[in-house]
Amino acid sequence: ITSPVAFDILPLKLHSFSKSTPTGLDCVGCKRRISAPMITDGGLDKTALTDDVGSEEDLYEDFRSSAHRYGHPGGGGEQLAINELISDGSVVYAEALWDHVTMDDQELGFKAGDVIEVMDATNKEWWWGRILDSEGWFPASFVRLRVNQDEPMEDYPLKVEGGREEDSRRFGMGQTTKDQMRTNVINEIISTERDYIKHLKDICEGYIKQCRKRADMFTEEQLKTIFGNIEDIYRCQKKFVKALEKKFNKDHPHLSEVGSCFLEYQTEFQIYSEYCNNHPNACLELSRLAKVNKYVYFFEACRLLQKMIDISLDGFLLTPVQKICKYPLQLAELLKYTNPQHRDFKDVEAALNAMKNVARLINERKRRLENIDKIAQWQSSIEDWEGEDVLVRSSELIYSGELAKISHPQAKSQQRMFFLFDHQLVCCKKDLLRRDILYYKSRISMDDMEILDVEDGKDKDFNISVKNAFKLHCRDTEEVHLFCAKKPEQKQRWLKAFENERRQVQLDQETGFSITEVQKKQAMLNASKQHHAGKPKAVTRPYYEFLLRQKHPTLPSTLPQQQVFMLAEPKRKPSNFWQNISRLTPFRK
Repeated sequence: ITSPVAFDILPLKLHSFSKSTPTGLDCVGCKRRISAPMITDGGLDKTALTDDVGSEEDLYEDFRSSAHRYGHPGGGGEQLAINELISDGSVVYAEALWDHVTMDDQELGFKAGDVIEVMDATNKEWWWGRILDSEGWFPASFVRLRVNQDEPMEDYPLKVEGGREEDSRRFGMGQTTKDQMRTNVINEIISTERDYIKHLKDICEGYIKQCRKRADMFTEEQLKTIFGNIEDIYRCQKKFVKALEKKFNKDHPHLSEVGSCFLEYQTEFQIYSEYCNNHPNACLELSRLAKVNKYVYFFEACRLLQKMIDISLDGFLLTPVQKICKYPLQLAELLKYTNPQHRDFKDVEAALNAMKNVARLINERKRRLENIDKIAQWQSSIEDWEGEDVLVRSSELIYSGELAKISHPQAKSQQRMFFLFDHQLVCCKKDLLRRDILYYKSRISMDDMEILDVEDGKDKDFNISVKNAFKLHCRDTEEVHLFCAKKPEQKQRWLKAFENERRQVQLDQETGFSITEVQKKQAMLNASKQHHAGKPKAVTRPYYEFLLRQKHPTLPSTLPQQQVFMLAEPKRKPSNFWQNISRLTPFRK
């Protein structure tokens, strides 16, 4: 490539595979296309949306013959261009938007922000890529193509002394080329923000406005569950894009100073936390409504009358989640092509750190939501469980291991397995014959406990000699629990784990993180069904798998990549991972 190349479109067209692709891919072929009845100012004609099967079939036929069909041209040109570049020997790079945790040796794992060399993009769902010496398949929807594609991977930001990221070509690149690179990134930021505003407007006016006209179908509580605070996000983003445009230098884009805009709105961007917390509830509610035909037709009618592209409402509502996680990638690339002498340099650097923190919190929430199913599955494997479910108070396993518990009054020592969650410590006993089977014994609330490091020697409270010991002391009841580890390093790990538990609880309070009752009940229900069915005790992730079932859109060639982001990961190929591990109890030491 002789000049900077900018990619704006996600890969779209499906071609024959040039490598052995993962089996069982959910590659979308023909999409369901129906047209909509006319929506007037008074809302949809109520007679058009009934529970009567015959009338719905008639309505569907009306859709097919209606003049209100808003199709869009097929995509695929950009993906062809990517593959042509690859086949010509050019190198194409993408940046990870999300962590991709792989359980298969043919898949490529990466962290958010990693740079991946795209080696094959013929499959629209899964691409073949390379990071250093590792190669494998990865979901195309988890990455963003780099705006500037003309630099080799080794020239991407590197860690130098002091921990600061620097570009190995920062002082060697020609200024004209670097200015053009910065122009590409600035143009991408401005254009994608405009597209995003249009997208939010379509949701608010195309869906929410019409839903509010149908009080017979939607309550305000339902609308709050489905759409969260997306109207607040729309208002915030409208102000943000105006601020960006004021700083945009149309004649010389590379001179634009946009870093201050991100710093000015970093606090307001915290409203995304509420949206991301609510999003699993929205998915569950839409899944419930999708079982009733009149809601399916209504949502499709809203989409078509607003002339929105062919993606279900579930997919549209994913956009804010992925948008907020894309800002750090854009700012990192902008900083890369900003000279330290540029007036925007310090603001862009500060903005990058600020937006990384926002994205980090959102990624952490995503991980925590996946964890609740693991915890539910773990609890279902414990014999003789008593009391409330772990998920009633906890959502994270902090640490686990074996300790000797000393009990009053005889100072009797018992070897037990302990599982430290946020807010509680669960005690279990191993089966005498089958050591992989655990029995529930007790639990300790951590909210009123203080941790006491105990020196080796005789303990005055229990009147026994101890080694590698620590205590949990209840401030309210003065109750004391004494524990002994086998080795000093094990004791230190536990003391550190207790610190992490308190830190996690405090962070959850500060960020407002919580698991809804619906999510807790669903996780326990799934675990219970699997346990009674005698299935392997593998981890299930219903909310995450719900996201993975979202269809990957075929976008028109004129539509920028950033107008619609899909978190949808295609179906994985079958793996023997869980069959191999199913013989083990989860969290087995």
